[in-house]
Amino acid sequence: AIKQAKEDDVQVFTADIIYHLFDKFTDYMKKVEESKKTETRAQAVFPVILQIDKQYVFHKSDPFVFGCNVVSGQLRIGTPICVPEKDNITIGHVGGIEKDHKPIQVARRGDTVCVKVEQNTAQTHITYGRHFDHTNQLYSLITRQSIDTLKEHFKDEMQKADWELIIAMKKVFNI
Repeated sequence: AIKQAKEDDVQVFTADIIYHLFDKFTDYMKKVEESKKTETRAQAVFPVILQIDKQYVFHKSDPFVFGCNVVSGQLRIGTPICVPEKDNITIGHVGGIEKDHKPIQVARRGDTVCVKVEQNTAQTHITYGRHFDHTNQLYSLITRQSIDTLKEHFKDEMQKADWELIIAMKKVFNI
């Protein structure tokens, strides 16, 4: 039976004590969940709204570097950023976040941070001042797929306010 299970890629747990068996099973399930999270991390776009601070615009083209306030949600590295007021023009993705001159992975509501937004080759013509400026709020570019990924694998990293922001952003992006 164990030979057949290995051929069919089925996990078999054995232990003399039921508690040890349960511990092995829960450890295995945690590893499976973590591997699914790792696989889908790139598809998970957390909701965020940013407001650029006009006196802290350090670089106006690729890569954009500016100080901003996190108005709502949570900003993470890799988040695609767009400007809904300008026909949802995508300006790039977050390449780095600094707070108090120290790199951080996540910025939450109320944080004032310095953000580096990197562009791909199709976006290099976009510049600060011409296509968007400090009067425009920046949003994370969420999709139906990213919302489903958050629901399925990242519930533990989302707060109630984040879900409320997603509901509001669905109306902005007509999702």
